[in-house]
Amino acid sequence: MNRRDLLKALAAAPLFGAAGGLLAAPATDAKLLFVFLRGGYDANNLLVPIGSDFYYASRPNIAIPKPGAENGALPLNGDWALHPVLRDTIYPLYTSGDAAFVPFAGTTDLSRSHFETQDSIELGQDLAGRRDFRSGFLNRLAQTLNAKGAIAFTDQLPLIFQGGLQVPNMALRSVGKSGIDARQSQIIAAMYKGTALQGPVSEGFVVRDDVAKGLIGEMTEANRNAISAKGFELEAQRIALLMKDKYNLGFVDVGGWDTHVGQGASTGYLAGRFEELGRGLAAYAQEMGDGWRNTVVVVVSEFGRTFRENGNRGTDHGHGSVFWVLGGSIHGKQVVGQQVAITQANLFQNRDMPVLNEYRAVLGGLLQRTFGLNTAQLERVFAGVKPVDLGLV
Repeated sequence: MNRRDLLKALAAAPLFGAAGGLLAAPATDAKLLFVFLRGGYDANNLLVPIGSDFYYASRPNIAIPKPGAENGALPLNGDWALHPVLRDTIYPLYTSGDAAFVPFAGTTDLSRSHFETQDSIELGQDLAGRRDFRSGFLNRLAQTLNAKGAIAFTDQLPLIFQGGLQVPNMALRSVGKSGIDARQSQIIAAMYKGTALQGPVSEGFVVRDDVAKGLIGEMTEANRNAISAKGFELEAQRIALLMKDKYNLGFVDVGGWDTHVGQGASTGYLAGRFEELGRGLAAYAQEMGDGWRNTVVVVVSEFGRTFRENGNRGTDHGHGSVFWVLGGSIHGKQVVGQQVAITQANLFQNRDMPVLNEYRAVLGGLLQRTFGLNTAQLERVFAGVKPVDLGLV
């Protein structure tokens, strides 16, 4: 072979990494929207373990009633059911095969800190290694896909999209964003009704305002300026229009999930957030039209909540959570992944749902199937991870 023929052959050949793995960008029309619920949502009242008597004993005031009861959960199988406010939005997607859930999911980060655990998930790096805060896993995925169509629907570029590829961000309207105002102070005060703190809160405006502002302040910090569930509901169609025509990787964060006090059960504060989120996701699916067939939506949070309710009819920072996977081409109508019976003996540290489905392994398997990534390409996104294929794509 002469020099000219050699250069032609090299130019036509795909790129290889140091490990010999194929690094050419896979050809795919798949679209991914990553939805981050900031604040650590109570997954046990979203995906309700109706087969567990321990669940109902642990939550005398905030448990979701069993299917068939008034405001009862929506049955998915013999063990699990869905929060009833999702009857007209997520439940139809599930029954049609366009939604699935992965319980006992999350990171092995044990800090129970909103910020540290959010960072861990967005970076997607080995917790035992040195963190590189300039390298979020969606940026690495975008580079691997050679994706020019990546965008964050956020006020500032989130950590998950930090990296070598320049990714634009677009602020959503401020509707429903967290902030300390009179309306939110009234909501927080109302959350204390019927709890041990109702008396002290009612004693005077000073006490009430101090407590309300403290709780709102923590939730606001945990939200990291994310849009509220109501804001997401209002913006979902606009996000879909942009994703449908211009982008194949998107990220949006939704705040308001840190429910230490008065979270409610079938109705109440948390139910309202689920209802708004469900309407937003359903609107997104509808607006995508034919593009929904090539779309995968992943919904995660930094951690779950304590399994038992606390003294204020809320829940505290926990561990294991539930991931949502939606899309027109997924093999839905499933609750997948490694699972155990929900008993006191199986709680993590006698307080939380355990993490049995590590998030990088779960997402690695999902991304590998969605985008046709080979071993070397997936290694670039999640180094050192053995992907788990849950059969969703």
